[in-house]
Amino acid sequence: MSLHPKRWQIAPPAPPSHADRFAHLHPIVIQVLYNRRLTEPANVAAFLNSTDDEVNPFDLDGVPAAVTRLRQALHAGEPIAVYGDFDVDGVTATALLVQTLRALGGHVRPYIPDRAEGYGLHEEALTELAHEGVGVVVTVDCGIRAPEKVAHANGMGLEIIITDHHSVGRRLPEAVAVINPKQAGSQYPFKDLAGVGIAYRLAQALLRSHRQTPVTRQNVRLEEGDLLDLVALGTVADLAPLQGENRTLVRQGLTCINRMERPGIEALCRRAGLRPGQVDATAISYVLGPRINAAGRMAHAKAAYQLLETHYPAEADQLAEALDRLNRERQQLTRETQERARQMALSTIDEAPLIFAAAPDFQAGIVGLVASRLLDDFYRPAVVVEVGEETSRGSARSIPEFHITQALDACADLLIRHGGHTRAAGFTVSNEHLEELATRLRSLAKERLDGVELTPVLTVDAEVELSEMSWDLQRALSKLEPCGYANPNPLFQSRNVHVVHQRAVGKEGRHLKLALSDGRHVGRHRFPPGRMDGQAVRSSGRSLPPRGERVERRTTASIERAGRPAHRTG
Repeated sequence: MSLHPKRWQIAPPAPPSHADRFAHLHPIVIQVLYNRRLTEPANVAAFLNSTDDEVNPFDLDGVPAAVTRLRQALHAGEPIAVYGDFDVDGVTATALLVQTLRALGGHVRPYIPDRAEGYGLHEEALTELAHEGVGVVVTVDCGIRAPEKVAHANGMGLEIIITDHHSVGRRLPEAVAVINPKQAGSQYPFKDLAGVGIAYRLAQALLRSHRQTPVTRQNVRLEEGDLLDLVALGTVADLAPLQGENRTLVRQGLTCINRMERPGIEALCRRAGLRPGQVDATAISYVLGPRINAAGRMAHAKAAYQLLETHYPAEADQLAEALDRLNRERQQLTRETQERARQMALSTIDEAPLIFAAAPDFQAGIVGLVASRLLDDFYRPAVVVEVGEETSRGSARSIPEFHITQALDACADLLIRHGGHTRAAGFTVSNEHLEELATRLRSLAKERLDGVELTPVLTVDAEVELSEMSWDLQRALSKLEPCGYANPNPLFQSRNVHVVHQRAVGKEGRHLKLALSDGRHVGRHRFPPGRMDGQAVRSSGRSLPPRGERVERRTTASIERAGRPAHRTG
């Protein structure tokens, strides 16, 4: 839990005339929706019921050309490779597209690089695939910033289809098709699909094309809905905004996950203590996602891929156990590295509003996690780097006031490769340029953040009485799920709250069980039965649904003091 002081920002109340339009809804739900700029009845109904308009995947630029080329490969029995990434988004996207192409009779193989290779396309891997007879390579969650690598593949006789959701570089790769709604000129209305979401749209198009004109004589039993569990996992774990298409896909995918029909997901849930019906977006973020990610962080992501692909419960159990063990190792290593990086940050924090920590024994698999921890601790852009023998790999996390990928773009002459989003990025740099990179990034941060008040904002949806926190409110707020990035869990404030009783509970005492009072009402606070680790302590009445931060970072309840307010619920 970050102890950085926050600026409390309480949303203005919705006008009474607005609330009158939604008399059938709980007043607090009306306020939360108003805060999220959902003010029209049609939009509110679509949001609460996830009834967005049906999407035609062929409207996504590049999909028609990709489907045409892949159908040719399927007809001819041409070997296809799906080239992915080692995080949850990349692994789920790889598994999804491999499953789809195999269902359509394709000769397809996955390729997921390891951390030693680094993120993205690599000439050696593409050369190996060409020598193995692969004719078509479909990238998932990577490739948009690799025009030189695609040119190399073209020279080897490979044809490349790019599916990616990362920020577009100065020029597009010369591929058979480029599927990324962020590319210039794209008319696709939703720009923020995760990598697995874009892979899903391509899979949808392939399945629909097959239904119109069969591409194989074999019986294709795969349905679009069978893939939604993977979409939900990758979208939530990659912190894609839970708005629009993403929210609809995740909501449908959570229903699929909770049926526990995929042996690997069922085994992982059982290992983590999650039962059918208990998996929500928070469970993905703090329970399932870290375990799937642990394979790529600590060993090789192929174990996570195999978990999602296997049809055999016994194999799924073994793989789930292995991922659980790797995740525990990852947690311990992250804590140790975080403390060392924090000491480095303290020695330079006054020089510039950007943290840059680098060391040879920082493992590439966890530098992103450590950067996130430093950002939380200091509310400054944070860059953490594993220093290699000749090159170094780094991961960056940033605040809303500083676009980290644009900053790296400004340092492109120093970098071997880089890419990312507004608030997260990764890069590879030659060691001879490492110090200059740190200097330039600090200078950019100092220039762009000069005069900016670097204080995180705690956005509060409404001020409520402690007595209003009830099971009825929880049921009303559940319609806002799934909550996550860009659709945050509702946050409420009560005044004059004090702790009547407290005691540590849970593993290593990382949770608090509280009795709170505002002088008029007293309520005991506990985790509802069956909830997963990683939830915030609830306040008042009985409980409030939205959850808090990672278990390993929480040692206190969700209570913050900021002058007047003495209590908030998360």
